[in-house]
Amino acid sequence: MLRSLLVSSRRSTGRGAFMFEALCVRQLHHGVDSADVQYDGLYPGHIPTSPIQKALLAVGSGVAALQDPYRHDMVAVLGETTGHLALMTLRDRMRGDPEGYTILTERPRIRLSTLDLSKMASLPDGSFGREYLRFLEDNRVTPDSRVNVKFVDNEELAYVMQRYREVHDLLHTLLGMPTNMLGEVAVKWFEAAQTGLPMCILGAALGPLRLSTSRLEPLVTSLGPWAVRNGRQARCVFSIFYERRWEQSLEDLRKELNIEPPPLTITATSQKATLDL
Repeated sequence: MLRSLLVSSRRSTGRGAFMFEALCVRQLHHGVDSADVQYDGLYPGHIPTSPIQKALLAVGSGVAALQDPYRHDMVAVLGETTGHLALMTLRDRMRGDPEGYTILTERPRIRLSTLDLSKMASLPDGSFGREYLRFLEDNRVTPDSRVNVKFVDNEELAYVMQRYREVHDLLHTLLGMPTNMLGEVAVKWFEAAQTGLPMCILGAALGPLRLSTSRLEPLVTSLGPWAVRNGRQARCVFSIFYERRWEQSLEDLRKELNIEPPPLTITATSQKATLDL
């Protein structure tokens, strides 16, 4: 597994990949890549790692992710190797919420195989399900792009991390943000305030560095403060059984979660954001 990450990283991140390889080579020699540790009983695909190995993976994947923020595999490794305490807090918040507790018990997954796209397409405009489907179509994304968790050494926390990943696109819909860089950074600011995950905090801090001046201004003056404020004040967004909320209006769901409508309307066109004040 680690070897495949190294090869994939080298192809797209250049110098960062070589640093990643230097940091992870010890893991390869100690057998973490062997097939017999792909499933050790915690959950399918789990790869046990020591604290030192996690630290090396965190640094290496962080370098690769900084060079290419769209490397979701590197971002995933970074999140899994640095998020233990934040995941515990999220898990406890979900346990303390009746709907969140149901999610932890039933373990739903958001995949194309679990979505009734025809039914969602038949829902009225403004319903959460129809707007989520519109988001997927407009941004050409799929829920199946979310990789499975591998490096979290607790089965329940691994599910919380998986749920975080699969809810990410739903947050884009709730917040009215596209998947261009400005939209992703705004969502990351919300997630950082809501989750406390180090990966989200790092993305929120460094993401603006990749924005042009024209994109940075609305983030700093409007979108950023709105995202942080709503991330702090909103109900835990991972305690919502979204699969049972498709028919609910997006407006009503925002009110229930205590999320304000976005101050700007951002549409993605050719990888660029158009701001409609």
